[in-house]
Amino acid sequence: MAATNTMGAPSAPPAAAAKASGPRVRRTLPPNAAAVAALLLTVAIWAGFALSARALSSSTLLPADAALLRFGLPLLILAPALWRRRRQLAAVRPAAALKIVCGAGVPFFLAAMYGGALTSAAFVGSLIPGMVPLFVSAIMVAHGRGAPRGTQAVGLVLIAAGAVALVGRHTVALDAGVLLGSGVLLVASGLWALYTVGLKEVGLDPVGSIGVLCLPSFAVLALLVLSGALPTGLADAAARDIALFAVVQGLGVGLAAGLLYAFAIRRLGAERASVTGSLSPVLVVLLAVWLLDEVPTLAVLAGVPLITAGVVLANRRPRQLRSLRRKVIADA
Repeated sequence: MAATNTMGAPSAPPAAAAKASGPRVRRTLPPNAAAVAALLLTVAIWAGFALSARALSSSTLLPADAALLRFGLPLLILAPALWRRRRQLAAVRPAAALKIVCGAGVPFFLAAMYGGALTSAAFVGSLIPGMVPLFVSAIMVAHGRGAPRGTQAVGLVLIAAGAVALVGRHTVALDAGVLLGSGVLLVASGLWALYTVGLKEVGLDPVGSIGVLCLPSFAVLALLVLSGALPTGLADAAARDIALFAVVQGLGVGLAAGLLYAFAIRRLGAERASVTGSLSPVLVVLLAVWLLDEVPTLAVLAGVPLITAGVVLANRRPRQLRSLRRKVIADA
């Protein structure tokens, strides 16, 4: 060990000292930290959506009333911003717009509400977001992408096994209501997968994406209500229910989650963004026990962990691809 003379040695100039100590390391957040944070917030809001889908059956609101709040409030709040984007909205390709409108518009909303009324919050929180990676993978394969392999394929199998575990005992017992509700929730999940893919295709900013979704959805909904095809009881509903669904559906799901999820899709892509489904089922089950007094059944305790593990594995990237991505980021 060499001795150092600190008494007689002259002090180094500041510039020399800085040079000797090496380059300063600049600490920055990971490149996708904001997108991941947006996804985590989206999970929390989706949990509220799942709970409200179940709570709607015991409220004074009808599905059409909740849908009017869901699509109307974001339009009202974002009207000036959407007007400034009118040319971009008009230039969106019809095929991509249709995926968004069908995937998260009136068809999805009514399916989620109806399926939630027939099942439980745990089913809504597990089947809708949890099954999205399965449907997204199917869409990608249909568009010419290779079939999932390795851990991704194992993850998709676990997701399917989790869904079977959730619904299996109701099949044996021939519980027609729960089976119908589960089937409707699976339809809603497939529609949401279309929305996830469509968001990536339109190339709009988050505000524009909300406009593509809410403008046609509210117009269709208004026509259905005015024609009498969808009954409404908004005028006679309790003020407490209106306020609750306005906050959860309009401000939460319609505005906040719409902005956050669209931002995450643009940064992470459709496949990686669907990993949010791994957290949503667990959070919904815990909140349903606390807020709705739902007692998790054995099927829920078996199915939810399988779906959660499956979504995590289905969204894992091969090691070589992750290494290549880190190198690209480092060289950028």
